[in-house]
Amino acid sequence: MQFLVPQFIDTEDRIFGPISIRQFSELLVGFGLIYVAFKLSTFWLFTIEAVAIFGLTVVFAFIKVNGQPFHFFMLNLIQTMRRPRLKIWLKEIEGAKISTRQDKSSGKTTYQAKATVTSSRLTELSLVVDTGGAYKSEEEKEKQLVKAKNGPNRPKK
Repeated sequence: MQFLVPQFIDTEDRIFGPISIRQFSELLVGFGLIYVAFKLSTFWLFTIEAVAIFGLTVVFAFIKVNGQPFHFFMLNLIQTMRRPRLKIWLKEIEGAKISTRQDKSSGKTTYQAKATVTSSRLTELSLVVDTGGAYKSEEEKEKQLVKAKNGPNRPKK
């Protein structure tokens, strides 16, 4: 069974020669604004407004920047201008890596220091991985001995 695969999906549909539906609707809005200016303004003010509105309408309807319509370019420009220009990455604050938590009751942010991994701890972790979990560190052996001495039902001292 054969299927029709759409071709040229990035091109806009044309309605009047080279004018697409988007361009036609933008031209209609522009000419509507010119008509409103004609009804509300004097002749000299209308000519200045009409030239400005017509120029903006043509720019928005027909100009492309980097292959995108002008209104997408303007939206991207506005979003870029609203963002901060300087972005700072804080690797460490007061010499410790931190994680933040938001208290629901007070609304304050608390900072908790994360434990740092030392080279000896990395060595132990690599031994655990290499031995498939058979390697036990000295601390873990001591914890197991304490558990064995206390028994399963005895509380810790």
